Amino acid sequence: MSHEFSLTSIPDLNGRYDIYGAIHKGLRKAGCDLLGRLATADFHNAEEAVFLIGDLRNYLMLAASHVSHEDDHIHVALAAKGVSTVTLDEQHDDHRTAFRELEELIVAWEKAWPLHKAACGRKLYLAFAAYIADDFAHMHEEETVTGPLLWRNFTDNEILGIEMDIIASLPPEKSMAFMRIMIPAINPAERAALLGAMKKDAPPEIFQAVIDFAVRPGLSAIDFAQLADALKLVA
Repeated sequence: MSHEFSLTSIPDLNGRYDIYGAIHKGLRKAGCDLLGRLATADFHNAEEAVFLIGDLRNYLMLAASHVSHEDDHIHVALAAKGVSTVTLDEQHDDHRTAFRELEELIVAWEKAWPLHKAACGRKLYLAFAAYIADDFAHMHEEETVTGPLLWRNFTDNEILGIEMDIIASLPPEKSMAFMRIMIPAINPAERAALLGAMKKDAPPEIFQAVIDFAVRPGLSAIDFAQLADALKLVA
């Protein structure tokens, strides 16, 4: 994808290009929503819980992709500047272990006898809660430590270039999936800036698909009306 709009970045309070901002907001909100659903789920009701399990697997797929994108693009760029990413790499290895363990717990719930499904569901909920706690601490470190390292070693245009490489590596369906979790998680000004850049630079059919399948379904009527007014969208 060669169009120069960003799917993940928003300026930080100092006006610098924040490669972590929107995607981390999206992962935090989606993760918290899932954690709440896991806490209240009736795991005896397999017909109902299967939709939750599907959403959990989708979230873990996006989280694993995000980790790989950071490894392959952000960490590689930092290493080329002589900046160590050993701590972040170790944390990402811990994430990959957590992804495998969570999938094993999902399969255990799927295979469990009805009498044991609630216990398996509770184990899954607790393991996901532990993962979310670790991931939130990790994302905080990236935004408060790694982000400033990027700003010291790269210009905003260079950081944008790193992000464009990430975006170019994504198949369209995965780009749309990331947009679905990010748009509801960012504030109105960030939403308008991100989608305004997309409206300006993306092909009209791609922009309209994002509005129809990623933006409109995830926003309240009031929030969508505010965005439509800011972007001068045709009803």
